Amino acid sequence: MSTRIDTSVPHSARIWNYWLGGKDNYAVDEAAGDAYTAVFPGIVTIARGSRAFLGRSIRYLVREAGVRQFLDVGTGLPTVDNTHEVAQRHAPEARIVYVDNDPLVLTHARALLTSSPQGATAYEDLSLAEPELILQAAARTLDLTRPTALILSGILGHVADHGRAVDLVRRLLAGLPSGSYLCVNDGSRGTDPDYEAAQDGYNETGAVPYFLRPVPEIEAYFAGLELVEPGVVSVPLWHPDPAPDGTEPRPIGQHGGVARKP
Repeated sequence: MSTRIDTSVPHSARIWNYWLGGKDNYAVDEAAGDAYTAVFPGIVTIARGSRAFLGRSIRYLVREAGVRQFLDVGTGLPTVDNTHEVAQRHAPEARIVYVDNDPLVLTHARALLTSSPQGATAYEDLSLAEPELILQAAARTLDLTRPTALILSGILGHVADHGRAVDLVRRLLAGLPSGSYLCVNDGSRGTDPDYEAAQDGYNETGAVPYFLRPVPEIEAYFAGLELVEPGVVSVPLWHPDPAPDGTEPRPIGQHGGVARKP
């Protein structure tokens, strides 16, 4: 398989990395990111709000739910507070498998995704479209007879057909035991019309598209699972940390939730 990195066209993982303040991107990604923020400056807030939700949800899963295994599919480029860093900060013995199929992610993941001595991390070069292969590969690092948290952060919007996205989630969850968890957050419709217009315009540029979905379609990923309160909500509203200035969190066009497999 070729691992050639195409630097002639912008890539969503690298643009996201740029918005998060990372360094693993190219001029073409910065240009695309700047063009997007010129239309919709709030995208940086959405990117960072999504990342903050990921950190809070992992912290909840480790400290409140007792999870020690994580399967993070569509991990994107390493930045700060990656899944293993948050998990192992609270449980050094936690084990994490990252899955992505972007050549640039592959290049950086093996160098940056290190582990505590007590735990383990692994990176598997696979696509979300291959759920059974993902489970096979994950089993080399994780004990899939024990509860495992499936993390799908900002990845399901890349699946154009919602029904197919739901099916992929179901197939991944089918390989995990009772007591496992699903954590999803994705771009949503119905909260921020400016975001929707900017993303729809971006999808028409020929770049890798990302489809915002109505909240009921995000809720459908959790069908048959036991949602953790407060359910599927705009991500700043999910178990928010107190703001230093005492302000209340404001909704953004990004919804997510955490749920337990019975």
